[in-house]
Amino acid sequence: MRDLLPAAVSVAVAGTADWVGELLPEERAGLGERAVERRRRDFTAGRVCARRAMAALGLPAMPVPTAPSRAPVWPAGLIGTITHTRDYCAAAVARRSDLRAVGMDAERQRDLDPGVHRMILHPEEKDRLARLPAGVNWPIVVFSAKETVYKVWHPVVGSWLDFLDATVDLDPDAGVFTARIAPARVSAATVADPPTVVTGRFAVEDDLVRTAAVLHLP
Repeated sequence: MRDLLPAAVSVAVAGTADWVGELLPEERAGLGERAVERRRRDFTAGRVCARRAMAALGLPAMPVPTAPSRAPVWPAGLIGTITHTRDYCAAAVARRSDLRAVGMDAERQRDLDPGVHRMILHPEEKDRLARLPAGVNWPIVVFSAKETVYKVWHPVVGSWLDFLDATVDLDPDAGVFTARIAPARVSAATVADPPTVVTGRFAVEDDLVRTAAVLHLP
């Protein structure tokens, strides 16, 4: 993810030891007693990576507990994001004084059934994707981009965002996506200066799709 985010963001990608690392007491409560092995490994790697990203900013190891929504709760003065998919996990952290929000997502390329396409893609998005070069599962790229958009929207605005509340354009040559938020969602926001457009970057390597974006301070 380092290649997709600005220098103000500290990024850590999970290595072998991170998947079985130690959780801090405040973090264990967010995992729960009945978590299956994959959930336990993903959760652990995410928190260990988060603390490594903090260390790269010169900060002590601070816990990242879990909100009732299951979102990470970042220490005061910090913003961050965690993503994991099969055999891949990363965390990114930045100072709140540098950026308004940071989000990222990773997905494995896979086929989506028509019902899922209708849940995540507007007809015009589907038409545009059909004209892009073959060899990439473009609906997964849009899916990932919209996950990233939600991760920068929710901490700032505090409301949910559906897949169809954003319309995404992809620029395959530049590796850039542009997401436009539905005007109704923007007008319903109760914060000052809600984001109307989120611009981020994406990369596709083998079967791994990665997307990331930041919101700059007003």
